[in-house]
Amino acid sequence: MQKSTIPNKHFFHKDLTAPKIFKVLFKTNKGDFIIQSNRSWAPLAVDRFYTLVKKGFYTNIYIFRVEKDYVVQFGISDNPKESIFWDKARLKDEPVIQKHKKGMVAFARSEKNSRTTQLFVNMQDNPTLDTTIREGVHGYPPFGKVVSGMNTFFRLNDQYAKRILPHQDSVYLHGNKYLNQYFPGLDKIFSATIIR
Repeated sequence: MQKSTIPNKHFFHKDLTAPKIFKVLFKTNKGDFIIQSNRSWAPLAVDRFYTLVKKGFYTNIYIFRVEKDYVVQFGISDNPKESIFWDKARLKDEPVIQKHKKGMVAFARSEKNSRTTQLFVNMQDNPTLDTTIREGVHGYPPFGKVVSGMNTFFRLNDQYAKRILPHQDSVYLHGNKYLNQYFPGLDKIFSATIIR
């Protein structure tokens, strides 16, 4: 999964400690979906996900990659300062424990120790993502699964497929304004809330 390549100095950020298992309700203009996270699968990823949800990071953001036969990807803030801050707070890599089955969720990355805020959902079984090597790192560790509302992803606007990926740096710098101008009609996540 490609993500931003904005040059910067990275720093260590201490995320909140997540519960062992929790669910997050995402509300979108095409319907709701729920991701259940399991900390034993990838604790650093789950702690980051928990922290971002608690801080409201996934509020008012666009779903910018929709490949219905592969993955759906999102997780760039409308606030450029937020995006740039989190892009510097990169996670260390973790082993892949779970398989990339349909509905599994993982963080995108571009190189070693580069996971930050962008998530992708597997739209089908993608076994190559378990073992693929990118910049010397094996696979993408799933940390959660869509347990409700998987049909929402199949209703998303897929007219741009992965065409926005090369423009991510512009989205980081200008937020939703850039996407509204050059890629109109994307679907939006209104909110993400922890539920019991």
